Amino acid sequence: MSTVLTRPQEAPAAVGPSPALPPAERRKAGRISYVAHAVARAGWKSLAVLLFLALWEVGPLYLATPSTRVFLPPLHEVLAAGARLVEAGQLQSHLQASLTRSVSGFGIAVVTAVVLGLLIAWYGWLNSFLNPLLELFRNTATLALLPVFTLLLGIGEESKITIVAYAAFFPVLLNTIAGVRTVDPLLIRAAKSLGLNSFRLFQKVILPSAVPTIFTGIRMAGTSSILVLIAAEMVGAKAGLGYLIVNSQMSFLIPDMYAGILTVSVLGLAVNALLVALERHFSRWRTAVGSTS
Repeated sequence: MSTVLTRPQEAPAAVGPSPALPPAERRKAGRISYVAHAVARAGWKSLAVLLFLALWEVGPLYLATPSTRVFLPPLHEVLAAGARLVEAGQLQSHLQASLTRSVSGFGIAVVTAVVLGLLIAWYGWLNSFLNPLLELFRNTATLALLPVFTLLLGIGEESKITIVAYAAFFPVLLNTIAGVRTVDPLLIRAAKSLGLNSFRLFQKVILPSAVPTIFTGIRMAGTSSILVLIAAEMVGAKAGLGYLIVNSQMSFLIPDMYAGILTVSVLGLAVNALLVALERHFSRWRTAVGSTS
Protein backbone atom coordinates (compact mmCIF):
# COMPACT_ATOMS: atom_id res chain seq x y z
CA MET A 1 0.00 0.00 0.00
CA SER A 2 1.49 3.27 -1.11
CA THR A 3 1.51 6.32 1.04
CA VAL A 4 0.50 9.64 -0.54
CA LEU A 5 2.50 12.51 0.78
CA THR A 6 0.79 15.89 0.83
CA ARG A 7 2.39 19.29 1.41
CA PRO A 8 1.24 21.01 4.56
CA GLN A 9 -1.13 23.84 3.77
CA GLU A 10 0.10 27.32 4.58
CA ALA A 11 -1.98 29.32 7.04
CA PRO A 12 -3.83 32.18 5.35
CA ALA A 13 -2.31 35.57 5.91
CA ALA A 14 -4.02 37.61 8.59
CA VAL A 15 -6.28 40.32 7.21
CA GLY A 16 -6.07 43.54 9.20
CA PRO A 17 -6.38 47.25 8.75
CA SER A 18 -4.09 48.91 6.27
CA PRO A 19 -1.12 50.66 7.82
CA ALA A 20 -1.91 54.23 8.84
CA LEU A 21 -0.47 57.07 6.83
CA PRO A 22 2.24 59.19 8.40
CA PRO A 23 0.96 62.42 10.04
CA ALA A 24 2.40 64.60 7.27
CA GLU A 25 0.63 62.56 4.58
CA ARG A 26 -2.65 62.68 6.53
CA ARG A 27 -2.45 66.46 6.81
CA LYS A 28 -1.69 66.76 3.11
CA ALA A 29 -4.62 64.50 2.18
CA GLY A 30 -6.90 66.49 4.50
CA ARG A 31 -5.88 69.78 2.88
CA ILE A 32 -6.45 68.37 -0.61
CA SER A 33 -9.88 67.05 0.41
CA TYR A 34 -10.83 70.40 2.00
CA VAL A 35 -9.75 72.38 -1.06
CA ALA A 36 -11.61 70.02 -3.41
CA HIS A 37 -14.75 70.24 -1.28
CA ALA A 38 -14.53 74.05 -1.14
CA VAL A 39 -14.06 74.29 -4.90
CA ALA A 40 -17.02 71.99 -5.50
CA ARG A 41 -19.25 74.04 -3.18
CA ALA A 42 -18.17 77.33 -4.77
CA GLY A 43 -18.80 75.93 -8.23
CA TRP A 44 -22.27 74.72 -7.30
CA LYS A 45 -23.20 78.05 -5.69
CA SER A 46 -21.93 79.95 -8.75
CA LEU A 47 -23.62 77.73 -11.32
CA ALA A 48 -26.89 79.71 -11.48
CA VAL A 49 -25.00 83.00 -11.88
CA LEU A 50 -22.78 81.55 -14.59
CA LEU A 51 -25.82 80.22 -16.46
CA PHE A 52 -27.47 83.65 -16.25
CA LEU A 53 -24.34 85.36 -17.59
CA ALA A 54 -24.09 82.80 -20.39
CA LEU A 55 -27.74 83.43 -21.31
CA TRP A 56 -27.06 87.18 -21.26
CA GLU A 57 -24.21 86.64 -23.72
CA VAL A 58 -25.90 84.16 -26.04
CA GLY A 59 -29.48 85.42 -25.89
CA PRO A 60 -29.01 88.83 -27.56
CA LEU A 61 -26.72 87.32 -30.22
CA TYR A 62 -28.81 84.35 -31.34
CA LEU A 63 -32.25 84.49 -29.72
CA ALA A 64 -33.23 88.15 -29.91
CA THR A 65 -34.22 90.25 -32.88
CA PRO A 66 -31.86 92.99 -34.12
CA SER A 67 -34.10 95.69 -32.67
CA THR A 68 -34.14 93.95 -29.29
CA ARG A 69 -30.35 93.65 -29.30
CA VAL A 70 -30.10 97.44 -29.41
CA PHE A 71 -31.80 97.64 -26.01
CA LEU A 72 -30.23 94.47 -24.61
CA PRO A 73 -26.60 94.22 -25.76
CA PRO A 74 -24.65 91.01 -25.10
CA LEU A 75 -22.47 90.74 -22.04
CA HIS A 76 -19.16 91.27 -23.83
CA GLU A 77 -20.32 94.66 -25.11
CA VAL A 78 -21.34 95.69 -21.60
CA LEU A 79 -17.97 94.61 -20.21
CA ALA A 80 -16.18 96.47 -23.00
CA ALA A 81 -18.18 99.61 -22.18
CA GLY A 82 -17.28 99.21 -18.51
CA ALA A 83 -13.60 98.87 -19.44
CA ARG A 84 -13.81 102.10 -21.47
CA LEU A 85 -15.39 103.89 -18.53
CA VAL A 86 -12.63 102.64 -16.26
CA GLU A 87 -9.92 103.74 -18.68
CA ALA A 88 -11.48 107.19 -18.88
CA GLY A 89 -11.73 107.37 -15.08
CA GLN A 90 -15.48 108.01 -15.19
CA LEU A 91 -16.59 104.83 -13.45
CA GLN A 92 -14.20 105.40 -10.55
CA SER A 93 -15.37 108.96 -10.01
CA HIS A 94 -19.05 107.98 -10.08
CA LEU A 95 -18.39 105.04 -7.76
CA GLN A 96 -16.49 107.24 -5.33
CA ALA A 97 -19.32 109.77 -5.22
CA SER A 98 -21.91 107.08 -4.51
CA LEU A 99 -19.75 105.37 -1.89
CA THR A 100 -19.11 108.64 -0.04
CA ARG A 101 -22.81 109.41 0.19
CA SER A 102 -23.83 105.87 1.04
CA VAL A 103 -21.20 105.31 3.73
CA SER A 104 -21.91 108.69 5.36
CA GLY A 105 -25.68 108.18 5.52
CA PHE A 106 -25.35 104.53 6.47
CA GLY A 107 -22.93 105.31 9.30
CA ILE A 108 -25.19 108.00 10.72
CA ALA A 109 -28.18 105.65 10.58
CA VAL A 110 -26.40 102.75 12.28
CA VAL A 111 -25.06 104.82 15.18
CA THR A 112 -28.31 106.64 15.90
CA ALA A 113 -30.56 103.61 15.36
CA VAL A 114 -28.53 101.27 17.58
CA VAL A 115 -28.33 103.79 20.43
CA LEU A 116 -32.03 104.70 20.20
CA GLY A 117 -33.06 101.07 19.80
CA LEU A 118 -31.19 100.05 22.94
CA LEU A 119 -32.83 102.86 24.91
CA ILE A 120 -36.32 102.09 23.61
CA ALA A 121 -35.97 98.38 24.34
CA TRP A 122 -34.64 99.02 27.85
CA TYR A 123 -36.98 101.82 28.96
CA GLY A 124 -40.66 101.04 28.51
CA TRP A 125 -41.81 104.63 29.01
CA LEU A 126 -39.60 105.79 26.14
CA ASN A 127 -41.04 103.08 23.91
CA SER A 128 -44.65 104.12 24.64
CA PHE A 129 -43.75 107.77 24.05
CA LEU A 130 -41.86 107.43 20.75
CA ASN A 131 -43.55 104.41 19.19
CA PRO A 132 -46.51 106.29 17.56
CA LEU A 133 -44.20 108.86 15.96
CA LEU A 134 -41.74 106.23 14.76
CA GLU A 135 -44.53 104.12 13.28
CA LEU A 136 -45.81 107.17 11.41
CA PHE A 137 -42.46 107.81 9.74
CA ARG A 138 -41.67 104.11 9.25
CA ASN A 139 -44.81 103.64 7.17
CA THR A 140 -44.02 106.64 4.97
CA ALA A 141 -42.23 105.60 1.78
CA THR A 142 -38.66 106.88 1.72
CA LEU A 143 -38.72 108.11 -1.86
CA ALA A 144 -41.96 109.97 -1.16
CA LEU A 145 -39.91 112.24 1.13
CA LEU A 146 -37.21 112.88 -1.46
CA PRO A 147 -38.86 116.13 -2.69
CA VAL A 148 -39.10 117.30 0.93
CA PHE A 149 -35.41 116.67 1.59
CA THR A 150 -34.52 118.35 -1.71
CA LEU A 151 -36.59 121.44 -0.89
CA LEU A 152 -35.21 121.74 2.63
CA LEU A 153 -31.58 120.78 2.01
CA GLY A 154 -31.09 121.54 -1.70
CA ILE A 155 -29.76 119.28 -4.43
CA GLY A 156 -26.31 119.00 -2.86
CA GLU A 157 -24.79 116.23 -0.79
CA GLU A 158 -26.82 116.95 2.36
CA SER A 159 -30.15 115.86 0.87
CA LYS A 160 -28.72 112.61 -0.52
CA ILE A 161 -26.90 111.68 2.70
CA THR A 162 -30.05 112.46 4.70
CA ILE A 163 -32.32 110.30 2.56
CA VAL A 164 -29.83 107.41 2.79
CA ALA A 165 -29.73 107.78 6.58
CA TYR A 166 -33.54 107.84 6.69
CA ALA A 167 -33.83 104.68 4.58
CA ALA A 168 -31.25 102.78 6.64
CA PHE A 169 -32.49 103.96 10.04
CA PHE A 170 -35.64 101.90 10.55
CA PRO A 171 -34.34 98.40 9.68
CA VAL A 172 -31.51 98.84 12.19
CA LEU A 173 -33.82 100.36 14.82
CA LEU A 174 -36.46 97.62 14.65
CA ASN A 175 -33.92 94.80 14.71
CA THR A 176 -32.03 96.38 17.59
CA ILE A 177 -35.24 96.54 19.64
CA ALA A 178 -36.09 92.95 18.72
CA GLY A 179 -32.57 91.79 19.53
CA VAL A 180 -32.61 93.29 23.03
CA ARG A 181 -36.11 92.03 23.82
CA THR A 182 -35.26 88.46 22.82
CA VAL A 183 -32.25 88.16 25.14
CA ASP A 184 -32.64 85.15 27.42
CA PRO A 185 -34.04 86.40 30.76
CA LEU A 186 -31.99 83.75 32.58
CA LEU A 187 -28.81 85.42 31.36
CA ILE A 188 -29.99 88.80 32.63
CA ARG A 189 -30.95 87.41 36.04
CA ALA A 190 -27.68 85.53 36.32
CA ALA A 191 -25.71 88.68 35.47
CA LYS A 192 -27.65 90.72 38.02
CA SER A 193 -27.06 88.08 40.68
CA LEU A 194 -23.33 88.52 40.08
CA GLY A 195 -23.63 92.21 40.88
CA LEU A 196 -23.25 93.69 37.39
CA ASN A 197 -24.43 97.27 37.09
CA SER A 198 -26.52 98.49 34.16
CA PHE A 199 -23.54 99.52 32.03
CA ARG A 200 -21.71 96.22 32.51
CA LEU A 201 -24.97 94.34 31.92
CA PHE A 202 -25.35 96.07 28.55
CA GLN A 203 -21.70 95.51 27.69
CA LYS A 204 -21.36 91.88 28.72
CA VAL A 205 -24.83 90.40 28.20
CA ILE A 206 -27.30 92.54 26.25
CA LEU A 207 -25.13 93.67 23.33
CA PRO A 208 -23.38 90.32 22.65
CA SER A 209 -26.72 88.48 22.70
CA ALA A 210 -28.41 91.03 20.43
CA VAL A 211 -25.57 91.30 17.90
CA PRO A 212 -26.89 88.70 15.38
CA THR A 213 -30.33 90.32 15.24
CA ILE A 214 -28.83 93.81 15.02
CA PHE A 215 -26.62 92.76 12.12
CA THR A 216 -29.65 91.35 10.30
CA GLY A 217 -31.05 94.88 10.35
CA ILE A 218 -27.70 96.35 9.36
CA ARG A 219 -27.51 94.09 6.31
CA MET A 220 -31.05 95.05 5.31
CA ALA A 221 -30.14 98.70 5.81
CA GLY A 222 -27.04 98.33 3.65
CA THR A 223 -29.14 97.14 0.73
CA SER A 224 -31.75 99.85 1.28
CA SER A 225 -29.16 102.61 1.47
CA ILE A 226 -27.69 101.70 -1.93
CA LEU A 227 -31.07 101.36 -3.64
CA VAL A 228 -32.40 104.65 -2.28
CA LEU A 229 -29.18 106.47 -3.11
CA ILE A 230 -29.27 105.29 -6.73
CA ALA A 231 -32.86 106.52 -7.04
CA ALA A 232 -31.93 109.88 -5.47
CA GLU A 233 -28.98 110.29 -7.83
CA MET A 234 -31.25 109.68 -10.81
CA VAL A 235 -33.41 112.64 -9.83
CA GLY A 236 -30.92 115.37 -9.02
CA ALA A 237 -27.17 114.76 -9.18
CA LYS A 238 -24.18 115.44 -11.37
CA ALA A 239 -22.15 112.44 -10.24
CA GLY A 240 -22.78 108.96 -8.92
CA LEU A 241 -23.83 105.58 -10.29
CA GLY A 242 -27.48 106.62 -10.48
CA TYR A 243 -26.52 109.67 -12.53
CA LEU A 244 -24.35 107.48 -14.77
CA ILE A 245 -27.24 105.08 -15.42
CA VAL A 246 -29.89 107.67 -16.20
CA ASN A 247 -27.54 109.90 -18.20
CA SER A 248 -26.40 106.94 -20.31
CA GLN A 249 -30.03 106.00 -20.93
CA MET A 250 -30.93 109.53 -22.01
CA SER A 251 -27.83 109.69 -24.25
CA PHE A 252 -28.72 106.26 -25.71
CA LEU A 253 -25.42 104.78 -24.50
CA ILE A 254 -27.11 101.49 -23.65
CA PRO A 255 -23.93 99.43 -22.93
CA ASP A 256 -22.75 102.16 -20.53
CA MET A 257 -26.13 102.03 -18.79
CA TYR A 258 -25.86 98.28 -18.24
CA ALA A 259 -22.27 98.70 -17.08
CA GLY A 260 -23.52 101.08 -14.39
CA ILE A 261 -26.26 98.64 -13.36
CA LEU A 262 -23.73 95.80 -13.18
CA THR A 263 -21.48 97.97 -11.01
CA VAL A 264 -24.37 98.58 -8.61
CA SER A 265 -24.94 94.81 -8.34
CA VAL A 266 -21.27 94.11 -7.63
CA LEU A 267 -21.23 96.94 -5.08
CA GLY A 268 -24.24 95.46 -3.30
CA LEU A 269 -22.62 92.03 -3.16
CA ALA A 270 -19.40 93.51 -1.79
CA VAL A 271 -21.24 95.46 0.91
CA ASN A 272 -23.20 92.38 1.94
CA ALA A 273 -20.03 90.25 2.10
CA LEU A 274 -18.33 92.89 4.27
CA LEU A 275 -21.28 93.04 6.67
CA VAL A 276 -21.40 89.23 6.90
CA ALA A 277 -17.69 89.19 7.78
CA LEU A 278 -18.25 91.83 10.48
CA GLU A 279 -21.18 89.84 11.86
CA ARG A 280 -19.02 86.73 12.16
CA HIS A 281 -16.30 88.76 13.85
CA PHE A 282 -18.59 90.24 16.50
CA SER A 283 -20.46 86.94 17.00
CA ARG A 284 -17.37 84.73 17.30
CA TRP A 285 -18.06 84.25 21.03
CA ARG A 286 -21.13 82.18 20.11
CA THR A 287 -18.94 79.78 18.13
CA ALA A 288 -16.54 79.51 21.03
CA VAL A 289 -19.37 78.75 23.47
CA GLY A 290 -20.90 76.18 21.09
CA SER A 291 -17.57 74.38 20.63
CA THR A 292 -17.05 74.00 24.38
CA SER A 293 -20.56 72.80 25.18
